Amino acid sequence: MLNMFIVASVWLGLAVISTILSNRLKISMALMEITIGAIAGLIFTEYFNPDFMQANSDWIKFIAGTGAVVLTFLAGAELDYHTIQDTFKEVTIVGFIGFLSPFIGSALIAYYILGWSFQSSLLAGVALSTTSMAVVYAVMIEYGFNKTKYGKGILGACFVNDLGTVIALGIIFSPFTYKTIIFIIVAIVTFIAMPAITARLTKVYGHRTAAIRTKWILFVLFALGALALWSGSEAVLPAYILGMVLASSVARDEFFMRRLRTLTIGFLTPIYFLRAGFLVSLPAIFLAPLPFIILFSGKVITKIFGLYPVIGMFKESTKERWYYTLLMSTGLTFGSISALFGLTHNIIDQNQYSFLIASVIASAVVPTLIANSFFLPEHLLEAPMADEEIPQLDGLNGGNNH
Repeated sequence: MLNMFIVASVWLGLAVISTILSNRLKISMALMEITIGAIAGLIFTEYFNPDFMQANSDWIKFIAGTGAVVLTFLAGAELDYHTIQDTFKEVTIVGFIGFLSPFIGSALIAYYILGWSFQSSLLAGVALSTTSMAVVYAVMIEYGFNKTKYGKGILGACFVNDLGTVIALGIIFSPFTYKTIIFIIVAIVTFIAMPAITARLTKVYGHRTAAIRTKWILFVLFALGALALWSGSEAVLPAYILGMVLASSVARDEFFMRRLRTLTIGFLTPIYFLRAGFLVSLPAIFLAPLPFIILFSGKVITKIFGLYPVIGMFKESTKERWYYTLLMSTGLTFGSISALFGLTHNIIDQNQYSFLIASVIASAVVPTLIANSFFLPEHLLEAPMADEEIPQLDGLNGGNNH
């Protein structure tokens, strides 16, 4: 137990350093945590024992995984029925192209340029087709775009994009079994029943028992996550849909949502983002940078060429187009999951896995950094903030007061 407390203190110490640097350098906190994690991984690998940080231990993976699940739930809760209805065409088209363009492009690049096998190339296409819901949502709430129709449209497109990735991974590599059917049926019943049950629990016990909604929602998230993993899917997928289902009820309680965000941003997601950076082998990339550069460039370029003209159908402002496109070019959670799936099922080898992971994590950092530095559509925040103040969480805003 002593060792676990020591390790936890080091992880959260890195989180504090990330927050300070994020504020000073005006960089998104999620990106800074990934960067600090990668630097820490290099230092521990070269000068200390990398196993000290226990990045692959069950308890660290559980905290990181919980962070991804709850953050994805919060992203879904930011949406509402009317927003989805108004932007359905945009969200569907942008999300579909956001998946298809890099999936085809990256698979062809891996097969014809890098000389990977057909199966390995398909896995690369799946891993690099993703958009990082975790990174995008962290940026949305940091700048306040989660309160705008523009930001909610981006989050909706991210979900469609990642849904395409999950379906492709399942169809190409995972057999459709009775477990999948059970998961789908239980999930649908849960989604239908959740609003009424949650409302009833809140009405009867909400002001008598501490944090009943938090306990209830976490229980359902963990239960659905376990069922999803058992069926061969991923825990973050039902989390987003559950957030959407409760968006019109629980999410209206801003005080409750702020407390849940504080728990997530203050404790869970720092471990998630720091661990993602920690697992990158910078020496391996430095020794053989060409495959990494080709895969990373292929993902981002195919995303941009596919998405920018399509987004132009819905957005007139150049800044809005580029910001939308670059955020959709990110990747992290599903990309890492897909790459790990390929490694554990012997579809790709260790070197291919390292290049894919590095490319996925670089895509979480570089496009977002460029988007926030050069294409931030600040004009979209002026109108909402003139009408009502957008609340900021302690430590959430990395020095960006928009």
